[in-house]
Amino acid sequence: MVRYLPHIAATLSLGLPLIGSHLARMSIGVADTVMVGWYGVETLAGLVIATSFFHILFFLGMGFGTAVLGLIATAIARGDDIEVRRSARMALWLSLGFGLAVTPLMWFSDPVLRALGQTPAVAAHAQDYLRIAGWGLPVVLAQVTLNSYLAAMERTQVVMWVTLVGLPLNVALNGMLIFGTLGAPELGVRGAAIASLTVQVVQLGLLVAYARWLPATRKYRLFQRFWKPDPVAMRQVFRLGWPIGLTMVAEGGLFVGSNVMMGWIGTQQLAAHGIALQICSITFMVHLGLSNAATVRVGQAKGRGDDAWMRDAAITVIGLSLAFAGLAIALYLIAGEGLVRLYLDPADPRGPAIVALGAALLVYAALFQLADAFQVIALGFLRGVHDTRVPMWIAGFSYWLVGIPVAWGLAFPLGHGPAGLWLGLCVGLTVASALLMARFWRGHARGVWTRPAVAV
Repeated sequence: MVRYLPHIAATLSLGLPLIGSHLARMSIGVADTVMVGWYGVETLAGLVIATSFFHILFFLGMGFGTAVLGLIATAIARGDDIEVRRSARMALWLSLGFGLAVTPLMWFSDPVLRALGQTPAVAAHAQDYLRIAGWGLPVVLAQVTLNSYLAAMERTQVVMWVTLVGLPLNVALNGMLIFGTLGAPELGVRGAAIASLTVQVVQLGLLVAYARWLPATRKYRLFQRFWKPDPVAMRQVFRLGWPIGLTMVAEGGLFVGSNVMMGWIGTQQLAAHGIALQICSITFMVHLGLSNAATVRVGQAKGRGDDAWMRDAAITVIGLSLAFAGLAIALYLIAGEGLVRLYLDPADPRGPAIVALGAALLVYAALFQLADAFQVIALGFLRGVHDTRVPMWIAGFSYWLVGIPVAWGLAFPLGHGPAGLWLGLCVGLTVASALLMARFWRGHARGVWTRPAVAV
């Protein structure tokens, strides 16, 4: 146990600010959901679908920014300053380019959402949101890359504080623009989109300013001659990044698919489902922050070629994630109804039914809490050793060939409805966590991850 204490201290020092930044970012989404929920249940259903659409594209594009976390951590451990600059710069190019390229998909999202079975009213609200919020996609993808750049240097505190700045600003703008207070127009879901976009631009500006000012980063000259392409580095980032993006789409698609199928059941069910998923997402941010820390720690071990250090760092992250998962399970089971109730207008007559269903869904969330935690932690390990393609296939199999079909079969042919959808989520996540963890530990046992070239 004593040998793990330095790893625990280092992981928490790196991971807690990352957890804080993820929670702060999630809190902005929670504020949107809660305040739009007060505005109306149908509007809330539109926001749930709109954010699902946005996040699928976000997940696909964030692979480039996520890939450089392990690349930069390994390069720093080797003392390769040039590689740090090249990787981060080309990740920014790819992130910005992807975000701009897919923006038209959000502008014309209404017919896509109707084709997926959403009601005309819900699809219209969703498109109203996406036509504004969609312009924030290249902004948030650039944020992901700069977050990775700074996190790999263990400068995670600033990432957290920049994210925290956005929360009160978002709440204030939401209050003005959703409900039309302080002389502002009442814009409903469009007001939430304007607030989110404004906050994202402010946060990106702060991150760019810090990355330019920080003395420790000046030697990398990230923004010097930023316009100059680097085909070799771009290919490397693209090669590692696109499988990460597809892996995230596969996982995110499991939840987005459940959103779409829940919309087939009914608007109130979709609202309850969206609330329950967001509560799960809040606790998931802790595991995601630990996963990011795992990528850095494992990437450092790879750069030094130290198998024993990698093993101890990985075991430490698993233990911390397991401890928090137990707390989350207790929270879901004890306080589920109270958590769901926070999202709804007490005067809405549909509220009690939505609260009851949302609390029931959180019981199923308790079932998949461990599986959800372990799959994201395993992905963090594998990204740290630059292994991204096989995890992509594992994710696709687990979520789309197992999770989605099981969810559909339980919900519709077998008639279990919302509960069936969530049981399908449990099955898909469990399969993914088992296969991903097995891949990392098999590679570690064979000493593959610290070799100069990985080929498993």
